Amino acid sequence: MTIDEPPEIPKNLLSVKIDTETFEQIHQPVYLLEEKLLRRNLSLISRVADEAGVEIILAFKAYALWKTFPIFREYIRSTTASSLFEARLAFEEFGSPAHTYSPAYTDTEIADIARMSSHLTFNSLSQYQRHREAARKANPALSFGIRINPEYSEVETELYNPCAPGTRFGVSADKMPATLPADIEGFHCHCHCESGADVFQRSLAHIEEKFAPWFSQLKWINFGGGHLMTRRGYDVPLLIRLLKDFRVRYPWLKVILEPGSAFAWQTGPFVAQVVDIVEDKNIRTAIVNVSFTCHMPDCLEMPYMPTVRRAEEIVGNPNDFPPFTYRLGGNSCLSGDYMGYWRFGHELAIGENIIFEDMLHYTTVKTTMFNGIGHPSIALVHCDGELEMLRQYTYEDYRDRMD
Repeated sequence: MTIDEPPEIPKNLLSVKIDTETFEQIHQPVYLLEEKLLRRNLSLISRVADEAGVEIILAFKAYALWKTFPIFREYIRSTTASSLFEARLAFEEFGSPAHTYSPAYTDTEIADIARMSSHLTFNSLSQYQRHREAARKANPALSFGIRINPEYSEVETELYNPCAPGTRFGVSADKMPATLPADIEGFHCHCHCESGADVFQRSLAHIEEKFAPWFSQLKWINFGGGHLMTRRGYDVPLLIRLLKDFRVRYPWLKVILEPGSAFAWQTGPFVAQVVDIVEDKNIRTAIVNVSFTCHMPDCLEMPYMPTVRRAEEIVGNPNDFPPFTYRLGGNSCLSGDYMGYWRFGHELAIGENIIFEDMLHYTTVKTTMFNGIGHPSIALVHCDGELEMLRQYTYEDYRDRMD
């Protein structure tokens, strides 16, 4: 007996101009990356790097669609990794060694990571002492760094706050030796999450107050990610001024930033379809053919509330909701696999597209196949409107994860 696979997006769509307002040609779950929006972000990031005299690199933890790396390489030269597999992705697919940081390296992986990295940041002095010799042997040209903890962060969600009390990240100033080991060349500091330039300004004051005494011993400093410079309203001139002023104070330090979300911010939606509508206790739920826990985990973890195109988020008592208000429910067996209440202004129909805006960052890198739910496809909409399928998933992808 044979079982038919889910229908593929027709190959002839590769020559069809996609309507990027309704995506009416799409009839199955797809993450859609729009090239023109990606290039807009890359152009801004490249301009900030040039004007400020710093290097800005891509953090894979937020975005790692390697088939789009040829576009990225037109604007940036390097990437940042947090594991052996990410370092390998940087080395083999991006074509340059990674700036690598991990909370803890293992004896079995450190040599391979070192060979595929240009910078290797240790989370603790004990990790440095344990692995420096093996790393140096594997790659004599490697530049070592230490992650620092400024003990200051304005990230309100504790799940994402790297400086929360009891943090496992970095070395605080009171635990730093007065003289660094001779081959420690850099500091790495990450204390932001989708933050503005004003937050960086305040964070920078704390970083300098606590760690400037060691700057004369360094060659570089990495201010990490979370600098959401591509968000509308972000004070880009302030960011450039802060970076330029810092370089005036410490001209010998190379400055690095490694945002993830800023690259993929508002570069495309996640398109799903309504498959059923159910009701209980005056709550109408539109069940879609995707899952929040599987395909949009930040919506439950952070929680991150995406915009739903042509819908208005509704807050209040379900008994008072206006007509055509629905809770959006995922298609897994997890009871809490749902998100918010939304008024659409019309009766939803089975098969209708639900378009979740801005869903390229922290989605494809975090998805699971829990419940064996079919994984959404990934597609690139080129600047001319033509669709290129980057990946479509099958049963074998699910089965092979169980090996």
